[in-house]
Amino acid sequence: MPPADERTGKQAAAQQAVDILHEIATILNCQLDRRTLSICISMIENGVNPEALASAVRELRNESVDIEQQRLAAALGGRKRQ
Repeated sequence: MPPADERTGKQAAAQQAVDILHEIATILNCQLDRRTLSICISMIENGVNPEALASAVRELRNESVDIEQQRLAAALGGRKRQ
């Protein structure tokens, strides 16, 4: 297979793998979009510990929820003062 055809074949296989993993992630309600999932896959392929990555994602989500709750509380608190 010529290099260009080989590259195209590898890209198609990678896209198919992401599609399948995205379907699984959707069924499991992981709340990962295709781009985020692709980044996670790439990180794991480059040696990142999958459990550590999952832990970091959970921690970032929790912090995001906390920040959003603080913003909402501040917005509601600001309305009460007016």
